Amino acid sequence: MESVEQGKSLAQYVSERRENIGLSQQGLSKRCNISLKMIEDIECGNELFLATSVRQKLAKGLKIEPSELKKYEKDIDVSLVSDAKYIEDIKIKILANEGEDCICPVCGSRLVTRLAQMYDLEDQLQLHPKAHCTKCAFQIR
Repeated sequence: MESVEQGKSLAQYVSERRENIGLSQQGLSKRCNISLKMIEDIECGNELFLATSVRQKLAKGLKIEPSELKKYEKDIDVSLVSDAKYIEDIKIKILANEGEDCICPVCGSRLVTRLAQMYDLEDQLQLHPKAHCTKCAFQIR
């Protein structure tokens, strides 16, 4: 198995591991009880680090330890993004459908942005701004 030092991403690792055990993305989704969309996001590189519950479910489905997945996740150095107002400004731009103009505060690359639509317990639609950088580990979740 290739080591993390050889530059394999979380997306590559999950995709290769899934194929090695003979599962489709849909099969892995069912085995892990994780949405197909989440599996797709992980394998296309939209998710650079995982929530603990997702990491545990995915590791079980891939027949590995959660710590093995953690090795391939990117960690963000929050000290690089000390201006919380800048983060709030990015969120406001995304909510105003101006996300294509957002720049990563860590590396200066253009951010990939989207609005996640979720429903609260009273079935009220909630919009949550999301963003990630394709060049570094910066994310707004």
